[in-house]
Amino acid sequence: MSDTVETWFDQPLVFTIAARHVRGRFVRLGPVLNTILGAHSYPPVAEKLLAEALVLTVLLGSTLKAEGGQMTLQAQTGGGPIELLVCDYRGGELRGYLKFDAERLAEVGPDPTLFALFGEGFLAITFDQEATAERYQGIVPLEGSSIGDAAEHYFEQSEQIPSLIRLAARHDHEAGCVAGGLLLQHLPEGEVGRDRLHTRHDHPEWEHARTIAATLKPEELTDPAHSLETLAWRLFHEDEVRVESGATVSRGCRCSAEYYAGVLRQFPETERVDMADEAGNIVVDCAFCSRIFPIPLGEIATPN
Repeated sequence: MSDTVETWFDQPLVFTIAARHVRGRFVRLGPVLNTILGAHSYPPVAEKLLAEALVLTVLLGSTLKAEGGQMTLQAQTGGGPIELLVCDYRGGELRGYLKFDAERLAEVGPDPTLFALFGEGFLAITFDQEATAERYQGIVPLEGSSIGDAAEHYFEQSEQIPSLIRLAARHDHEAGCVAGGLLLQHLPEGEVGRDRLHTRHDHPEWEHARTIAATLKPEELTDPAHSLETLAWRLFHEDEVRVESGATVSRGCRCSAEYYAGVLRQFPETERVDMADEAGNIVVDCAFCSRIFPIPLGEIATPN
């Protein structure tokens, strides 16, 4: 494994195993995760779900190479107690939000299935490429034991790339919520010098790497005593592993009074007047960071 500064929290570790045509990335979220979660009082089940979804968002979003691109993860619910789950990643900035029915969520128990949480729901994964104005979206059923299972189905159906995803989250009384994840993928033949375009889910190279990665324990992903490089070495020490640190992750809610004023200026003046309260303010509530912005009508008046 290449010499590198060790990676611990809020920064992906990208790795490749050239001999087996495998690529992957680890991430462990801590301080940035607690900043995002701290804007709301989530019960344990909701906290774990959103924490794992935020880890998945970093794992997928950090694969974007072009500047300005954004990856959005959104659950389209089908009658479950989770009414809305949305996360996005743009240039290292991460945000996420969960809306739920508290009474119904309390009835599902401490370890619910995806069906218990979402009903007949779907997971939408959207990549927006700002540089080329291209958008790609894949939608898969929310099936399996975790949101990571649904994401594996996305890669199998939409990308046809054999993938393994592992997610874990736990709450520590001192450190708060800690969550980690692994994304492992087998490069199709024809990529990075391979001979032809072809994907085999039973390829011996992939079977070997997947079997080893499957030994990873959830507690290892969330254990702050081990760096991400240590995890990569523990799993793949038989091979040469090249590692590289990704962009540092930060809380990325883009709300501000100026931003919302700009959005409101796009509405007709008559509609803005109807939105305003008795004090002449349009009150905007940011669901991501739970902040309220009173925007005076006078500040968003359309210039004559």
